[in-house]
Amino acid sequence: MTYRIPWNKSRLIGQKPPLKPKEIWALRIRLQLAGMTRDLAMFNLALDSKLRGCDLVRLRVQDVCRAETVATRASILQRKTHRPVQFEISDAARDAVATWLELRGLQPDSFLFPGRQRDHHLSERQYARIVKRWVACIGLDPYRYGTHSLRRTKATLIYKRTKNVRAIQLLLGHSKLESTVRYLGIDVDDALEIAEQIDL
Repeated sequence: MTYRIPWNKSRLIGQKPPLKPKEIWALRIRLQLAGMTRDLAMFNLALDSKLRGCDLVRLRVQDVCRAETVATRASILQRKTHRPVQFEISDAARDAVATWLELRGLQPDSFLFPGRQRDHHLSERQYARIVKRWVACIGLDPYRYGTHSLRRTKATLIYKRTKNVRAIQLLLGHSKLESTVRYLGIDVDDALEIAEQIDL
């Protein structure tokens, strides 16, 4: 009888942690210095939109642009839940996306992040590999972070600043508040924060 090594041996599984602000800036600077226009646009848009990877890679130019300019807000129908979700697009993301569109000359009905095959978008697996490369280039463990790290990053920062779970629920497009609480790990974080304030 042969012994099989479990697929998750010595790997961290479970929720992927969000990026910290210093890690966001480190990654942005790396992508800018390397001239990685597509990756910078994808990274900034992933943070702002808080979309799942399956929705991000399926974005079309017309989803984020009004006429010739990148919009300040956008709305799409989520693939997983079939619920609409709105998101803001920051100045940094708008600039990066505009530069990417100008470089590629994409049409309104084109995928924003086209794949290798014509008329196809970047696959979710390719996107996941790209994210692993990003986090590895700034010294983070690529097994610990993933595409959901980007989805959770801005939501976590907003929650830490406002403590408004309902706003996060709307931004993430969750149907249940409990899902948002579980997603952010609020119960655990808040309990630890309270415990740290008690000196014995």
